[in-house]
Amino acid sequence: MLRIGEFSRLSTTPVSALRYYDEIGLLRPVEVDRFTGYRYYSAQQLSRLNRINALKDLGLSLAEVVQLTGEDEQDACLGPLLERKAEEIRRGIADEQGRLTRLNAWLEHLRTRGEMDTTSYEVVIKKVVPLQAMCLRRVMPGYQSEGDLWGELCGYLGQQKGVRYVGPPLTLCHDGEYKERDVDIELAVPVESPVKEYGDIRFRTLPGHEQVASVIHKGPFNTVNHAYQFLLGWMERNGYKMDGPDRTVYLNTPEQAAPADLLKEVQIPITRA
Repeated sequence: MLRIGEFSRLSTTPVSALRYYDEIGLLRPVEVDRFTGYRYYSAQQLSRLNRINALKDLGLSLAEVVQLTGEDEQDACLGPLLERKAEEIRRGIADEQGRLTRLNAWLEHLRTRGEMDTTSYEVVIKKVVPLQAMCLRRVMPGYQSEGDLWGELCGYLGQQKGVRYVGPPLTLCHDGEYKERDVDIELAVPVESPVKEYGDIRFRTLPGHEQVASVIHKGPFNTVNHAYQFLLGWMERNGYKMDGPDRTVYLNTPEQAAPADLLKEVQIPITRA
């Protein structure tokens, strides 16, 4: 048998961790001297400890590791748990990638303007007319899910024959406020005439508005919130309130321009407060 220090060296696991694993029942020594309290381990326990360390390295909590280091039948739980962990990591990577993109946008703005401000926005109040469009509206987990909806809508329209587009695509947000999850968004592609409906993809006429406050935003998709913040502040200072779903009109696409050169028109229907 191996004393705890020897077992620690062989497994490259700190003694403090081995003692804690014993306390929580994760890996108990094969024998504890009743007089000295020394813990003894067997070489056969190294495989179990290697499994524990491997699962921890994958990001599993100790509580999850306890569930997965019992008898062999516990392996049936391993696949689903690792799938959930993989999805969690993928979401984390996407969140961090979005944060990095926003950070780079700030750095680029600081390099070109000296400070992050919104003085480049010029508000235009205008009328928008009703639009015939093929639309896809759905409650989605978050705003980042909009790309999946565009893939679904554009993929379907791309399979239809004779579709004639008559204007830039746009997104409408029906929540009336910012939400962290379960967002109600609608995509719209203006068309000359109806296209066969399919599932949630419907033909409808988007209502017009007598007045919308509008600004042009240039930059990556995830920086458009700057335009919204500016417009909402402008509305408050000038005595307006929202009068319908806000719209983002995409004036070019990632296939046509680099992220820094993407142009979007942000429109908020307004009325006097």
